[in-house]
Amino acid sequence: MKLSDYVIKFIIKKKVGHVFEVCGGAITHLLDSIYEKKNITAVSMHHEQAAAFAAEGYSRVSGNIGIAMATSGPGATNLITGIGSAFFDSTATLFITGQVNTYEFKFDKPVRQVGFQETDIVNIVKPIVKEAHLITDPGKIRNYMEKSFSVARSGRPGPVLLDIPMDVQRSNVSPNKLSSSIKNKNIKPKINSRIIRKIVGLISSATRPVILVGGGVGVSNARNELLLLLKRTGIPIVSSLMGLDSCPHDLPNFCGMLGVYGNRYANLTVANADLILALGSRLDTRQTGTNPSIFARGAKLVHVDIDPREINNKVNADIGVISDIKDFLLILNKKLSGYKKARIKSWLDKTSKYKERYPSWRSPRGKDIEPNFLMHLLSEVLPVDSIVCLDVGQHQMWAGQSLELSKGQLLITQGGMASMGSSLPMAIGVSFAKPKTPIIVITGDGGFQLNMQELQTVRHHNLPIKIILLNNKGYGMIRQFQKQYFKSRFQSTVKGYSQPDFQKVVSAYGIHSARIAGVSGLKKSFEEIFKNKNPEFLEIMLKESNLVFPKLAVGRPIEEQDPLLCENELKENMLIEALPRKYNEKSRS
Repeated sequence: MKLSDYVIKFIIKKKVGHVFEVCGGAITHLLDSIYEKKNITAVSMHHEQAAAFAAEGYSRVSGNIGIAMATSGPGATNLITGIGSAFFDSTATLFITGQVNTYEFKFDKPVRQVGFQETDIVNIVKPIVKEAHLITDPGKIRNYMEKSFSVARSGRPGPVLLDIPMDVQRSNVSPNKLSSSIKNKNIKPKINSRIIRKIVGLISSATRPVILVGGGVGVSNARNELLLLLKRTGIPIVSSLMGLDSCPHDLPNFCGMLGVYGNRYANLTVANADLILALGSRLDTRQTGTNPSIFARGAKLVHVDIDPREINNKVNADIGVISDIKDFLLILNKKLSGYKKARIKSWLDKTSKYKERYPSWRSPRGKDIEPNFLMHLLSEVLPVDSIVCLDVGQHQMWAGQSLELSKGQLLITQGGMASMGSSLPMAIGVSFAKPKTPIIVITGDGGFQLNMQELQTVRHHNLPIKIILLNNKGYGMIRQFQKQYFKSRFQSTVKGYSQPDFQKVVSAYGIHSARIAGVSGLKKSFEEIFKNKNPEFLEIMLKESNLVFPKLAVGRPIEEQDPLLCENELKENMLIEALPRKYNEKSRS
């Protein structure tokens, strides 16, 4: 059997039904091995970065590994952004690159290149993969394939890369003679019963507890276990951007998104807590602010994460637990079966008042579309089982603040790499993994231009993806940054930035498009795009002056977001002592 045939049959055996790729000479053997196979499809993308993002989306909703392939040289290097995203956001993926023949590879020769398009992709990507290997021995292909699937899924998931030279791809192997030394080493860390008793004691005695969830809840498939904990205890919950789909937002104890661009009521909830149970979150500065020493300073911290390197990395924990989130919650739920909700009634009343006092959206006063209200309105018409693929920019934060997710709805976005242009290709991967599920892309005019060539992939397969583009004529998030810190010198966000007529561009791909510029008819426009199963494009015109607020400035504690509350109002909200203001800025209510 040709080795490339073995690779594809192995992938089929693992029930991965799609491989995302852009063709090239160095992977023609692998592509030929897919040709006319019934149980696997090569999804031809139009840029390797998009193929990598599609594999990321596929993995995050299928529960299986996402796979992308690219040729040597530029094909391989174009995968790098997607590889990095999978690494930072813990997505189980396999990247297979073609390579020049082994007799053309430079190995240790002190030259830049020997073979045409030869590039040492293995050493280039090593900092952003769990493992990367150049395969030179055909007899070890089974070993490499089995190890790749095991490593990508085990512990904290992430990407693996296999670089396969052309002469290795076309070599003959005897499947029955291929041995493997791989044993399943995905041994999950055991949770110390003494530590569990200590955590139960902290939760039972706390009067202002908060559960803080990150992307690890979804990665470990622990949503049901989290929901049981929330219903059993009634403890307020806040979320990072990556954890927003961890629980339904209509729960009375859901308190929004935490962080720099978080809901004010979420930040006030965390700032006043006496105990934080952090589940699957890195507690990075986008959540804590730039000064972690003043983050939730009145609270004890229990930090649970599968990656031991994340515990005490940015914020020191009182108790650190190395565990899969699902395993931890299964044990914790049993131990908290007799939890007394009455103990935190006054705390729940306080967090409810935060939500009432500082809502994330308000009804528009004129004809212009207010972005947070837009997200609220979209929530009302989203199909029950829909998956939202969210791009990077101001719209990402508006959605994080005001898109209300129901049970069964998922939100797919990037956290660590945060690459503009990721949402459309991720949606393509999601659509192939969940072909009967409504898929919605929310993107901006800047990010959309980075990968809009994938409209052809959408059209070619007639994928029922609904694309909502918020057009504010520029890179809004950077423009907001320039307004705050660079005296409105809008270099490259206004000056130098341009865009095409998106209606003409999208129509050229054969996709129905529409545009709306005012709040009147906005809900009807949303409803229209969900009436059929065809791809749809809706462009929504926003004012260029729209900003993301509230927003936390550098150095401030999370309870002091812009626009600043007057000092008396801030003190009214604080159950712990408010810090003295270090800035001479004028307070704004």
